[in-house]
Amino acid sequence: MCLSMTVLYLALVFLSTMFVVFGALAAWRSHTRPRTPVASFPPVSVLKPLCGVDTALRDNLQTFFEQDYPVFELVFGVQGEDDPAAIVVRELRAAYPDVICRLVVHDGGRGVNPKVSNLRSMMGAVMHDVVVVSDSNVAVHPAYLREMATELAQKDAPGDRVGLVTSLFTGVEEETLGATLENLHLNGTVAGGVAISNELLSKAAVVGKSMMFRRTVFERLGGFSSVAHVLAEDYVMGRMFEAAGYQVRLARTPIRNVVKRASVRAFYTRHLRWSMMRFRLMPHIYLLEPLSTPLVLAVTAPAFGIDGRWPLVWAVGITLIRDALQWTLFRGPKGVLRALPLFPLRDALILTAWFVAPLRKHVTWRGNRVRVSSGTRLYAENEPEGPGLVIVEESASPSEINIDV
Repeated sequence: MCLSMTVLYLALVFLSTMFVVFGALAAWRSHTRPRTPVASFPPVSVLKPLCGVDTALRDNLQTFFEQDYPVFELVFGVQGEDDPAAIVVRELRAAYPDVICRLVVHDGGRGVNPKVSNLRSMMGAVMHDVVVVSDSNVAVHPAYLREMATELAQKDAPGDRVGLVTSLFTGVEEETLGATLENLHLNGTVAGGVAISNELLSKAAVVGKSMMFRRTVFERLGGFSSVAHVLAEDYVMGRMFEAAGYQVRLARTPIRNVVKRASVRAFYTRHLRWSMMRFRLMPHIYLLEPLSTPLVLAVTAPAFGIDGRWPLVWAVGITLIRDALQWTLFRGPKGVLRALPLFPLRDALILTAWFVAPLRKHVTWRGNRVRVSSGTRLYAENEPEGPGLVIVEESASPSEINIDV
């Protein structure tokens, strides 16, 4: 009996080690995989759904105005004229008059998922077939659109069709304890898991913070209306493309997920919501998630009849190496020594969220309390009213265009 428990424990340690090692390798491979250059770049529409203003919003949005790309337009969306994000967009639009920019102000009511409701309102102002969806809290390098479009055109073999391109993302610019925990987790466990899924397993782990696809293809698959009542719309979109025979690929350079100020509570709440999504999407795989946290196996070693000292040395060592390597790979060494000692607190909070998530049925997102069912289907206590007026402010003219949709 003792021998069998020891063998089982060693097998779990091996699997945990492989997850950490392959995650780091996959993250590195996403940087180094060769790409075939493209002769021309299609026009691109960048959709930026906004809600409120944080300390980095203006700087984040500015990186999209400064893209080195032949032809692109920026489409921003807010629900309600009183959203302060609209002021930031107008200021940037005035500062970059040569960039085609539209601001869509709408009344919502196009889905329980507020981000998708925003996107559906914005689609009427989109002019190009190739579309990028990007969250408000990310900043990108000047060649971001070129890299995404290059990946969309890739073919590893005859007949290949890339349907959707996504990005790894690195947490940057932390100023508080909660923000440091967030960025340590994003640069470590999250980045490794996304990279494994896309680079080694060829399964869609789409990050909604950065997606490029062709609008005509996506609309044939169902479009945003098919994910308007889903919490994990990015994951479902990836599976939609995969089911239709398209590839989902990672762009070469990670985007920067800017988290300057966040409380420890906000860190825990965010990852509790993410855990609820993963449990309802893939419950069997969810049960294996503690294997991605070596410290969990170390503290449970006595339950297998094993002295916990050496497992603890292994867990601390491999976690520190993984976190340090991936942090440095994605964003350089700055801040890594300050962040690394926080990994036990990070892992304890993530494990707590893992235990609690299957017991939770509701999430509060952007002030809306909704119930999350199987497949992350959303049910609102108060269903949103039907779509109302949409106002589109054009960059080329101060006039407003009213569109009833």
